[in-house]
Amino acid sequence: MSFREGFLWGGATAANQFEGGYLEDGKGLSTADVMTNGSHTQPRRITYTMPDGTKGSQGAFPYDSIPDEATLEVHDDEYYPSHVAIDFYHNYKEDIAMFAQMGFNCFRMSINWGRIYPNGDDATPNEKGLEFYDKVFDELLKYNIEPVVTISHYETPLALANKYGGWLDRRVIGFYENYCRTIFTRYKDKVKYWMTFNEINIMDHMPVFAGGVRKADAQSKAQGAFHQFLASASAVKMGHEINPDFKIGMMTAYGSTYSLTCNPDDEILLMKSDQNRHFFSDVQCRGEYPAYKLKEYERTGVKLDIRDGDLELLKEGTVDYIGFSYYSSSVVTADESKKVTDGNMSTSVINPYLKASDWGWQIDPKGLRLALNRLQERYNLPLFIVENGLGALDTVEEDGSINDDYRIEYLAQHVATMKTAVEEDGVNLMGFTPWGCIDLVSAGTGEMRKRYGFIYVDKNDDGSGPMTRSPKKSFYWYKKVIATNGEDISNY
Repeated sequence: MSFREGFLWGGATAANQFEGGYLEDGKGLSTADVMTNGSHTQPRRITYTMPDGTKGSQGAFPYDSIPDEATLEVHDDEYYPSHVAIDFYHNYKEDIAMFAQMGFNCFRMSINWGRIYPNGDDATPNEKGLEFYDKVFDELLKYNIEPVVTISHYETPLALANKYGGWLDRRVIGFYENYCRTIFTRYKDKVKYWMTFNEINIMDHMPVFAGGVRKADAQSKAQGAFHQFLASASAVKMGHEINPDFKIGMMTAYGSTYSLTCNPDDEILLMKSDQNRHFFSDVQCRGEYPAYKLKEYERTGVKLDIRDGDLELLKEGTVDYIGFSYYSSSVVTADESKKVTDGNMSTSVINPYLKASDWGWQIDPKGLRLALNRLQERYNLPLFIVENGLGALDTVEEDGSINDDYRIEYLAQHVATMKTAVEEDGVNLMGFTPWGCIDLVSAGTGEMRKRYGFIYVDKNDDGSGPMTRSPKKSFYWYKKVIATNGEDISNY
């Protein structure tokens, strides 16, 4: 067989996009809870209030900055998709039973930090929040489904963003360590696989989203990222002390990039793109800042606040594996006249050799092979594809069926590429968890109609709908893929 025995097959979610129950049982607000809905043409907004009571908002992407004196908060006249999402909080047993029906042996989810420490800096954890995840993990383990837990997935406690400026403040490292110590200790016999931050490199694009950092200048983003690197390294060390069997990885947004032509200027842009794409994994896997980034900081005047023991900690806290998201590829060129398209919080020149999704993401299964090989060659660590999938408009037929052959085709092509990378290239691949295995709120647009799931959730962009669950055609396809350990990827 192509994939190893015990290969991790499952699906991926995030608390702020599917959990709901945003103020139940003592949970505190997170940065995700002040993000409105949006669309492909209308970006989500972050809402805040000025000291004089004036309400304001800032587009989440592209992102500028939020006034220092503003308080990030919920406005009564806005709709926030995270507040209810698809209400996994009250439907977790039903949803997990459907995951088990597909044959999942793992499930990627996140713990909502504000459910454990409502303000982030609380002296003691919220027991009700801890009990909720106890119940979720127990339900998963009942079906022999391994939890794969992201510790921080775009949901910094809102109080940390307002009181400290998020990850720009070094004190947040200590609050994160306290949070990690609590969940590592509580769930040490229930959770083996952890990831410290979701798509940590999004700090370069959306710092308030990635870490509650309201300033988007180069200095703020660099310092915020440095603090997250230190926190991740500390978590890796701590986790291994609490349970040596823990596998603690990083998670990065990743995609293959091509130069449009063989013009040397295009190739130099490609080189710089590769450096930017690998910077965060270079630090977390190698334990030090690469020379190209230090030179960039020197040129741009960025000065990190590095204290005694920091660089040693980075070396001591390198990760056990690399989790990454792969949806599409991109193209760079020095020719500014070329048309661009948006996708996954980034822009790209249009690739004439590829088709695009309904949201402009360029579909490139072969690029996944390149991505796997580049990561393998660069780091020689186990790889875990923890997000991959197709956001699309699904149609419910009169008989209730959802014939999402386009999703099956997308995923089948990517699984075939995974097989090739394992069989021919010797890539050390440990698992595959397609994104949004159940329909949930889109992180980039806040929509429900941008669906990824094998399970349809009857809910609309405005929050209306009964939220009933039903399997799509892809549900049965993926069940067959898992049952054959990836050997049978044919459609019906």
